[in-house]
Amino acid sequence: MMPGVPERRTHSYVRHGTTSLFAALDIASGFVIGKCYKRHRATEFLDFMKQIDARVPEGLDIHIIMDNYATHKTAVIKNWLARRPHYHVHFTPTSASWINQVERWFAELTRKQIRRGVHTSTSQLEADIRTFIERHNENPKPYRWTKSAGEILASVKRFCQKTEQTLCGEL
Repeated sequence: MMPGVPERRTHSYVRHGTTSLFAALDIASGFVIGKCYKRHRATEFLDFMKQIDARVPEGLDIHIIMDNYATHKTAVIKNWLARRPHYHVHFTPTSASWINQVERWFAELTRKQIRRGVHTSTSQLEADIRTFIERHNENPKPYRWTKSAGEILASVKRFCQKTEQTLCGEL
């Protein structure tokens, strides 16, 4: 590695498997609940939602911000959420997952743990993810927006005006 030279993979690079990570971020404290699964289906997502439900104190309203992945919108998930009126689901617009702060945490996980890691098996990758979550939760800190809501909305409005997209509407 030298300054200015992009990172490369050798011709012999072998991918040793993948995992699906579901994660929930408490935006007030920075605490993360996360779990790896072999697959990324509604069954696994429901199991993860049950883990969140078991760890959150009773009496709290829970706001979940999710992307528009099909797993989050199945009948099984909708029915489970319907029986829990204290859960409030919000979906990010397509291509706007950046507004979901857990995405910032995923970027940190990738940068600090996964990108340059050498994982010779899926179980080793999952163990490193669990270790990262544990270390993060030893001293969690909430993420802070560096711009106000007004500045962000003004930027989105300028973008919409530049691209003349009618989907943005009047902000």
